[in-house]
Amino acid sequence: MRTGEPLPAVEDVLAALGTGLWHWDTAAGLVTVDAVAARLLGLPAAQVTLTEAQVRARLHPVDWNEITGVVRLAVAEGTLAEVRIRIMDDHKHVVRVVRSRSKPSFDSVRGAYVLTGTLQEVTDPMPGTPAGRRAVTGDWRRSREAFLLDAGRALAEARSTQEVLRVAANLSMPGFSPDGLAVFGVEGAHLTIIGHHGHEPGADNPFYMPLDTDYPAAEVVRTGRAVYLSSPEQYKARYPLTWPLAQRFGRQSWAFLPLTASGRTMGAWLAAFAYPVAFTPDERSVLTTVARMLAQALSRAGTAESERALSEGLQRTMLPKLGAGIPGMSIAARYVPTGGGLQVGGDWYDVIPLPNGRFAMVIGDVQGHDVRAAGLMGQLRIALRAYSSEGHRPDAVLSRASRFLHGINEADPAELRFATCLYVEVDPVSGVLELARAGHPDPLIRMADGTVLARPTAGGLPLGIDPDADYPTTRFVLESGETVLICTDGLIETGGHDLDSGWQRLRALLEGHQGTQEELADALVQAVHGPSSHHTTGPLADRREDDIAMMLLSREGEGCGCGAEPAPPPARRTMLTVAQAEPERVSVARQQLRELLHDWSSPDQVDSAVLLLSEVLTNVLVHTDTDALLLAEVTGGDDGRRIRIEVTDAGDDLPHVRRPGELASSGRGLVLIELLAHTWGVAPRGRGKSIWFELYESEETGAG
Repeated sequence: MRTGEPLPAVEDVLAALGTGLWHWDTAAGLVTVDAVAARLLGLPAAQVTLTEAQVRARLHPVDWNEITGVVRLAVAEGTLAEVRIRIMDDHKHVVRVVRSRSKPSFDSVRGAYVLTGTLQEVTDPMPGTPAGRRAVTGDWRRSREAFLLDAGRALAEARSTQEVLRVAANLSMPGFSPDGLAVFGVEGAHLTIIGHHGHEPGADNPFYMPLDTDYPAAEVVRTGRAVYLSSPEQYKARYPLTWPLAQRFGRQSWAFLPLTASGRTMGAWLAAFAYPVAFTPDERSVLTTVARMLAQALSRAGTAESERALSEGLQRTMLPKLGAGIPGMSIAARYVPTGGGLQVGGDWYDVIPLPNGRFAMVIGDVQGHDVRAAGLMGQLRIALRAYSSEGHRPDAVLSRASRFLHGINEADPAELRFATCLYVEVDPVSGVLELARAGHPDPLIRMADGTVLARPTAGGLPLGIDPDADYPTTRFVLESGETVLICTDGLIETGGHDLDSGWQRLRALLEGHQGTQEELADALVQAVHGPSSHHTTGPLADRREDDIAMMLLSREGEGCGCGAEPAPPPARRTMLTVAQAEPERVSVARQQLRELLHDWSSPDQVDSAVLLLSEVLTNVLVHTDTDALLLAEVTGGDDGRRIRIEVTDAGDDLPHVRRPGELASSGRGLVLIELLAHTWGVAPRGRGKSIWFELYESEETGAG
């Protein structure tokens, strides 16, 4: 080129020097290369735009990870990103090594990196040579810092000892990655192996040895100082007695480093290399830093595992073993602790044999998710067992338990706690359940045909608030094939749900489940902890934001999922007491009836049944001074289904059909029954009477 002539194009100069150009936009996920760069990547020599996946398939996986680390570091420091890259063919063989230099920038608006750089082929040094032990990247310091950042983040995220060991086994150190790793621990006066990688199965057996053995790892634990062995000759000269243990693995260099946490040497870490390593100051610095991070990660994991073991052991001692062999009935239960802190809290369940041959099911929740809640739970559980074994009725058991917890609160006013509880006394022969409730959610009943009803029960204040609180008892019968679910609020409200939407979630699962009782228990827990359980918008809440305790009690029969032989489906029924002092329970009765008739073919007949029920219950409350007992029953036959509703009271006066005038304020109840019901009647009892009516399922409304 003569003086004064224009300079050649940059592309021509780079092509003459065998240097290619490339451009990478991480937001688009595309890499554009010129003809030279394409040839270096093993592609046809033509400009082309590739996806990140296509480029990554041509690179060694270790080098790809280093590229991303070096790019982030170069942007943070405002320097060039330089890295050596091994190019792979379709058979995963290295065909060449190229050097890339680029000036990356970060686009904060798109949250992406943009790079333009060069590719040039270089000679790859052989492993074992001084050049071969240099960092893969052109800048040792950048490569080391990127590696340590990635290693520190991975070790910090490991939650268990096994996770820490997996992370350690996958560490790719810059330029001198070991192919054999082992982590040693200390048990008393002996050295043990916690985990290893790169050794054949059974290689950990010889490592159980006294600490005074002439072995590098034992010396490291005794002295707290690292041992570096650059060659087999050096290993054999320093540790002739234990050299045969290492000889059979065919390694060339070894580094034994102390694992020190909180000033105590808790073990040793072995990094073994298949080629000679000189262990320069830079290499020793990296190994020492990794050993410190590894020790901290193992210490954290060990502490967490000890806490989990303590929590789970404590909880297991507080939860009962469900007894088998209850005649005609089966029980399934689950306890799921909260995800934060110690996995122990205030939720519990219990099954208590009673002196009268029955048994009691208890479920409760002490306020809080800490050790104090667990301690109070244990005391309260023991107290409930003691009161039950004395033969007290459900209301008396809860009254005594409330007084007991109130006394504990008075002794420590700074730590006031209350507890919700549901106590159920079960007669396995008749299926009669007697419930007393202290601020706890009502039970759900799954009938033999899959219909699910919430069973409203009378209740009182949570335990521990008022020592003189009253806990009325509710009595109903668990029919053949039916299942009752009792649970703590964690099963209902976890995932952003309130009491109403949480019940609807459980109802949908109970009605659609077809498996066994144990499978149903697992499905209920999964419905709460699975991704589909989340009810609110925004970031997903922790699925273990509250403890869960639940129990399923099934009476054998078709539909219970407890392995009983199929039998004719029983009647679908509900019972409810409406007291004179509780007229608001008329609306509860209406809701119960609508749920009982949820699949009735004629909505008009459902409305008619609800209207007639309201009339009959209101007549009892207005014209007598007694309580009303509702029994609603759906039965099936050859001619279709029918609903029979019966209301019983202790009044002696029998009702009569009247013809009220236009301005009369009463007397229309029986007239409506006569018009809308298919059949009805009044039956005197030994004491009192019952009024009943029936509707037959059809598309017509009224008796016709």
